[in-house]
Amino acid sequence: MTPRSLAALAALLLASTAAASAEPVFNRIASFPVTANKPEGADLASPSSAEIVAASADGMTLAYSDSPAGGVGFIDIADPRAPKAGGFVAFEGGEPTSVAFAGETLLVGVNTSESFVSPSGQLAAVNVSTKAVSATCELGGQPDSVAVAPDGSFAAVAIENERDEEVNDGALPQMPAGFLAVLPLSNGAPDCGAIKRVELTGLSGDTPEDPEPEFVDVNADGEIVVTLQENNAIAIVDGKTGAVTAHFSAGAVALENVDTQEDGRIAFTDQIEARPREPDAVKWLGTDRLVIANEGDWKGGTRGFTILTREGTVAWESGPAFEMELARAGHYPEGRSDAKGVEPEGLAVAEFGEERLIFVLFERGSAVGVYRDAAGAAPEFLQLLPSGISPEGAVAISERNLLATANEADLGEDGGARSHVMLYERAEGAAAYPQLVSLDAQNGRPIPWGAISGLSADPAGAEKLFAVSDSVYSAAPTIYAIDASSTPARITRAIPVTRNGAAAEKLDMEGIAADADGTFWIGSEGDPEKEVPHAILHVGADGAILEEIPFPEALTAGQTRFGTEGVAKIGDTLWLAIQRNWKDDPKSAAKLVSYDLETKEWGAVLYPLDAPKGEGWVGLSEMAVKGDHAFFVERDNQIGDKAAIKQITRVALAELQPAPLGGELPTVEKEVVHDLLPELASLTSGYVVDKVEGFAFDAAGTAFVATDNDGVDDSSGETLFFRLPGL
Repeated sequence: MTPRSLAALAALLLASTAAASAEPVFNRIASFPVTANKPEGADLASPSSAEIVAASADGMTLAYSDSPAGGVGFIDIADPRAPKAGGFVAFEGGEPTSVAFAGETLLVGVNTSESFVSPSGQLAAVNVSTKAVSATCELGGQPDSVAVAPDGSFAAVAIENERDEEVNDGALPQMPAGFLAVLPLSNGAPDCGAIKRVELTGLSGDTPEDPEPEFVDVNADGEIVVTLQENNAIAIVDGKTGAVTAHFSAGAVALENVDTQEDGRIAFTDQIEARPREPDAVKWLGTDRLVIANEGDWKGGTRGFTILTREGTVAWESGPAFEMELARAGHYPEGRSDAKGVEPEGLAVAEFGEERLIFVLFERGSAVGVYRDAAGAAPEFLQLLPSGISPEGAVAISERNLLATANEADLGEDGGARSHVMLYERAEGAAAYPQLVSLDAQNGRPIPWGAISGLSADPAGAEKLFAVSDSVYSAAPTIYAIDASSTPARITRAIPVTRNGAAAEKLDMEGIAADADGTFWIGSEGDPEKEVPHAILHVGADGAILEEIPFPEALTAGQTRFGTEGVAKIGDTLWLAIQRNWKDDPKSAAKLVSYDLETKEWGAVLYPLDAPKGEGWVGLSEMAVKGDHAFFVERDNQIGDKAAIKQITRVALAELQPAPLGGELPTVEKEVVHDLLPELASLTSGYVVDKVEGFAFDAAGTAFVATDNDGVDDSSGETLFFRLPGL
């Protein structure tokens, strides 16, 4: 596809996501994999990460800390839609923890500690043009966060001297205590001989002898604010004199209507007794207020963010409000319910025109919340932005209407997504994400959802669909009703799938076909190792299982865990698309299994699979019927720039002539009718997601596609939901 046609496609897709609006919105415009900064000949499979990100004064260059790779990377964003690798600077024997620009110099906090009890570190100065280290200052402890005064006169470094979580269950105090280092700057160069060591012991907090400094920020008056995370306190320091001018506890929050149990279901019905906020990132809002991200690390974490006065008075508390926004968009990480939930960690604050915007990064929700600061009133929630996995740092470049996020998780060793830096642009138009959201249930909280693994038309009308969740929510298998007539599309109802009045267990629902009588036919993918059977379920309109049809022995004799991925009803016959070849199949083919609802007879044909184009495997992940053809989603299991096969194929219904199981099976002839990669690349600005798991034609014949976000488990949490006109 040519750049011009791809741009036209992007414009069409954006136009289809929402009505035009004069309100400026952020949309992702580029995704930069940090592996692109590895030098020639380097091991691309070795871990790398983007953690803290900073922007140069002219807004044309980004720099990020890469702890696993032991260095800092640069990105040229002169064209923000086409970021380029800008080079990498390695630090032998050190672990970069944070970066900050000071004119033409990049200041890097480098942890050189031999152990927790013998911490050490440096502040390194890197010439941005030459990429050479021009100076290193010994800090006398382990640096965490670095910030530069707006006037460039000094740098502040939080010296954390972090605790060892293996010692005494991580309880504090653990010496040596951390402190704050302040270094004068001259044209960006640090004066190593004039470091001020600001002691933070004996201040407010739970363990004042061990303050645990975490994050720093500097306001226009040269005042430094520093969070003492595990100590649950905040201090304000005069950057010129090094005097502590204020300190106070970050306080505690009790939470209601949250999910606190990792049990295979999302249920916002629990309570958490008051616990310390334990803030991570902190940013000044002007000179008289602060905003903190309450991640928690030792005893606390309160799942949200808080605005405080400089005296420590709470001006506004989010509580779990953004958790609800994440749940509404399918980004709630159920696997973290018993810990810190969505885990707010990073912050950015910037002036865009006359507005001050707050960006809150949620590490486990893999998303960014955009808020408009309203000074004396509650901040206004504007948008949820999809991010890569585990956003850690962010920087806003308001003069260019840009936002950049650094997403630290690198899942390359497990075949997953690599770490990315992502770019967003603020402009008039429509928000491209989210594309699927849920309405509120009767309890006033969003219908929780995720891991969409199958789609089916609702025979009752156009733009009405049903979907199912897969085994991520093992304790709450659910059918979702979707209204696709609005943008974003809306989940309007959740239908729990039950067995004998209780949530059905040992299911992995991967395919669904809604019948004209209001019932559903669902394919459950089995897993022999987990004693989950391969089966067909006949489910009533209320979600109660009416009948369970296990696969016959003639079929399960060759079973693997890669079972049913799509269901379609053709006349009185159910057809099931099996994801990959079973033990009795050719390696290059997968079964299409038939079950005659009248005669109860089983049969099958073989579907020819494309060979992988590189790593991984290729299989089927959905099935639908329109006219004289059955349509299939055929995809590889690759993500990002490794994704090569994401396509829609079709097979003439006349070819679906099943042969008895156990004998030789005929192979059908397929036709590739649509390549999904252009849509996937455009909708994500290059960050191609893996699992296209939902595909259906509605009652009017319009094709819809949905992706499976794996319940935000080792996933960015993004669910794409879009139309394929003309298919």
